[in-house]
Parts: sequence; structure tokens; C-alpha cells
Amino acid sequence: MTFEELVSPENIFRAWAEFRRGKLGKLDVLKFERYLEDNVFELHQELYSRTYRHQPYQTFHIYDPKHRIISKATVRDRLAHHLVFDYLHAIFDKTFIYHSYSSRPEKGTHLAVRNLATALRQVSHNYTRPAYALKCDIRKFFYSVSHQKLFRIIKNRLHDQAASWLVSEIIESFPNSSKSSGGGDCLGLPIGNLTSQIFANIYLNELDKFVTQTLSTRHYFRYADDFIMVHDDAAYLQDLILPIGRFLKQELSLELHPKKVILRKLSQGVDFLGYVVLPHYTVLRTRTKRRMFKKLWQKQLEVLNSAWDSERFNQSVQSYLGTLQHCQGFKLAERLRHEFSDWQSKY
Repeated sequence: MTFEELVSPENIFRAWAEFRRGKLGKLDVLKFERYLEDNVFELHQELYSRTYRHQPYQTFHIYDPKHRIISKATVRDRLAHHLVFDYLHAIFDKTFIYHSYSSRPEKGTHLAVRNLATALRQVSHNYTRPAYALKCDIRKFFYSVSHQKLFRIIKNRLHDQAASWLVSEIIESFPNSSKSSGGGDCLGLPIGNLTSQIFANIYLNELDKFVTQTLSTRHYFRYADDFIMVHDDAAYLQDLILPIGRFLKQELSLELHPKKVILRKLSQGVDFLGYVVLPHYTVLRTRTKRRMFKKLWQKQLEVLNSAWDSERFNQSVQSYLGTLQHCQGFKLAERLRHEFSDWQSKY
């Protein structure tokens, strides 16, 4: 796709159709759509002439369960994010390893956990031998991504100077000057941006290639900045920690979280992406279970106080029931149905 095609009004209208799904109740989206044609053609002209400048983010705090700072861009900028996401996805997705599961079509947490369980079964020879998993997490990943290194990785595959300009504009829209790494480089990707998802996959694809190609690790799975490796030898996995940590620091300016590098035996249960994989079955993590019920109790109270829509509440219940279909969750699903499904009839 040429830059002219990327920023064409037709492509912006297409991106708008994707962007607006599920957002029609949002005031800022309704305001943008009220003068949609004018807004789209104005954005097109700014992008085409390279006069487009990203506007400041609106930040807010969430606790789910840990504290995160979410950065929300304007509707106009989020529409530009959609264009860049689709453009980069078409170029980079085919270069990613199969076992990269975040923000990719037909992937996601459920497939990641299912394939992890399959690998553990294979390595343990149908649970007849020991198997181990090394789970790692990157310390403050989204706040630590080097803008210079990210752009250099992307630019190596882009052959369009105008497209490179737009990608750079999006990356540099979030200057985290308080965490500057020196030499004029800024750090950080805004949590909540669509583009941050593709940027994260592009950045950590360098780690994926190092682990699977240089270290020749066969059973390796990554979802965003969480990754896990499986082997029948605990010492082999232990020996991976040092070279992975060194690679992250030297090549990507990242570091492993010292408290979240965990080596577990399959018989103890392997915790990954909200589930715990055990021999013969998978269960929901206890903390995930508690958070699920806590959220539903809070939302139920908001419905009773007319602060939340009952239809949306039932959709949340059905979503959680869907999650429980991916593990040994029959009894938990029954409890959830008993406490929350069609609960309005009780009042």
C-alpha cells in the first residue's frame, strides 16, 4: 500500500467504520461523527501534506487490580492510529512467530493457554515424566520502550519515507521525558493506544527471534510482555535467564522483573494469563476468580442504583461464562449463573 492509498479518504472512511464499532454511545465519537465528512477530509489533507500533528493525551488512572495510567488520544488521533495499525500489521504480522498471541487475528489468551497445555503434555509424555515452565515478565514494559530503537526496527522494513514520517509522529506523540534514557531518546508507549499493541509486538519480536533462533528454545509462548518456556530439564530453563536478561538490556533497553521470573513444575500448576495449567486439566486462577466476582457484585450494585445498564450487565455475565468454557469451570459457572444470571427477576 502506498502512502497516498494509506491516507486516502476512502481508507480513512474504512478505518472509521472499524473504529466506531461499540463506541456509538461515546460523546466524543458522536461529536466527530456529526461532521464526519468534514473531519475525514481535514484529516486526509493534514496527513497527505504532512502537516498532521498528534494532539496531547488525556490520562486517567485505573486499578484492575494494579495501578495503571491509561492515556486516551482524541478521536481524530485514534482514527490515525487505526490507519497506522492496519498498515504495519500488513507488513509485520507475517514476520512474527506463531506463538506470539497478543493483538493478532485468531490468536489471544485462550489459544495461548491451550497450546501451552499441549506443550506441557508433550514434554511430560502425557504426564508420566517431569515438565517445567519458566515464566518471565518485563519490568514496566510499556513505560520502558525506547523510541529510537523501536523506530529503527520499523524503518528497516519500511521503504516509504512518508509512511515512516507518520509512524514517527505516532511514536513521538508520547514523550515520557521523566524516563529519558539519555542521548535525546524518549521512552514509553501509551497504555490504551491501538498502535501500542502492534508496536509492542514489533519490539518484542526481536526477543522472540533471539529465544527461538539464537537460543533454539522450542516451546516458547508470548502474550504482550508475558512469556513462558517449557522444558523437561529445570536446569536448562534456569540457564536461559541470564542470556535473555542480557539481550533485553543490551538490545531493547528492557529488564526482567526480578520478582516475576518463576520456575514451576507442572505438578505444582503453571500460572499463565489468568489460568493455571495442571496435569489433565486447566483451572481459573484464584485471583482471577475473586476479581471476576468482585467486578460483577460492583456492577450489580450500580444497576440497582440505575448507574449501569442491565443489558450490559448480562453481557458481562455471558462474557465470563464464555471464559469459563476454556477451563475446568463447570461448578464455578453454575455458581455464577445462580448468583447473577437473570438476577433482575428477584427484584
